Amino acid sequence: MVCGLNGMMWIGNLEKAARKAAVWLVNKKPIRDIRDWGISFSLWPVHFTTACCGAEFAATSAPKYDAERFGFLPFVASRQCNLLLIEGTLTKKMAKAALWVYEQMPEPKFVIAMGACAIDGGIFWNSYNIVRPMDILPVSVFIPGCPPRPEAVAQAIIMLQKKIRKGELVKYEEMEVVK
Repeated sequence: MVCGLNGMMWIGNLEKAARKAAVWLVNKKPIRDIRDWGISFSLWPVHFTTACCGAEFAATSAPKYDAERFGFLPFVASRQCNLLLIEGTLTKKMAKAALWVYEQMPEPKFVIAMGACAIDGGIFWNSYNIVRPMDILPVSVFIPGCPPRPEAVAQAIIMLQKKIRKGELVKYEEMEVVK
């Protein structure tokens, strides 16, 4: 494609140049900081409840702890969520479902493993049927406890937000432009 402007002429693939310019602009410091701040306060978790930790997740979202003030708004559809919260024991059968849900989530996406069962199997540690989430998914934050208190869930949200704002988790080197 040829494009002329004020006596200058550019020859080349205009779409490719525009894509490179967009990636360059998004990765500049002020825009990157604003983008990371927006992502860190737009955490919409799809909760993957497989055990008793789901009750603590519900308590975190209740008025007493009010996780929405952190930008943590529980949602129901995985296609609109960017945070997978695995609550409790993950069996081989449910691991396939967890992968399926994770693959449906839009980028950037994050994973929090909640409870002793999600971290290392908990009381089921020696069972043949237990899968650790970190073996199949890129877990960003672990929440210890059996079950973890709502304060621990709130602390994990804050830790994830700090990691996002530091730029440790969100990478846009190969940003795709939707046509």
